[in-house]
Amino acid sequence: MVKEELYSYDDGLRTELGVFCGVDEAGRGPLAGPVCCAAVVLCPESRFEWLDDSKKVTALRREALFDEIIKGADAYHIELIDNETIDEINILAATMLGMKRCIEALGCAAAAIDGNRVPQTEARCVSVIKGDAHSASIAAASILAKVTRDRFMDELALRYPQYGFEKHKGYPTKAHYEAIRKYGITEYHRRSFLRNLH
Repeated sequence: MVKEELYSYDDGLRTELGVFCGVDEAGRGPLAGPVCCAAVVLCPESRFEWLDDSKKVTALRREALFDEIIKGADAYHIELIDNETIDEINILAATMLGMKRCIEALGCAAAAIDGNRVPQTEARCVSVIKGDAHSASIAAASILAKVTRDRFMDELALRYPQYGFEKHKGYPTKAHYEAIRKYGITEYHRRSFLRNLH
């Protein structure tokens, strides 16, 4: 199943922007781990089965799409911004930093950014609300960001099995809060997100 409307939307963006990268992030809300940003340049002919907003795609399909996008994209870049940086500059600034690094690593003159904020960069940036549901390029970036971050958290789960990172990926679930209360925090937890935890 190919959602042609995602690619039609990108055709419209290309008319306006020329060659552009789609940019998205994963992991703004968790209590632990990095925020992951990704940027993807798709060629106009690209088509990926099941490509959609990463939250609407099963984990198995996301993994398959990740490999297809890596192979089929004209260019891509992924950035992880660690929890210490998040604590230092705040989650919004950390996300914008990751997006800026992605765009500049690709050398893109234009970028379509998921959401209502754009990073400060020399590239021409347009914001697209719910971009991962409208643009194939942003949806592809959302897949790369989500899978990369999930893999990071799965590795963390092997080091800290008592926290259940493989299940909740660091998000604020009841089980995660209970583990923090029982075991304290790890070096990967975002202290600024946990100030009010007693």
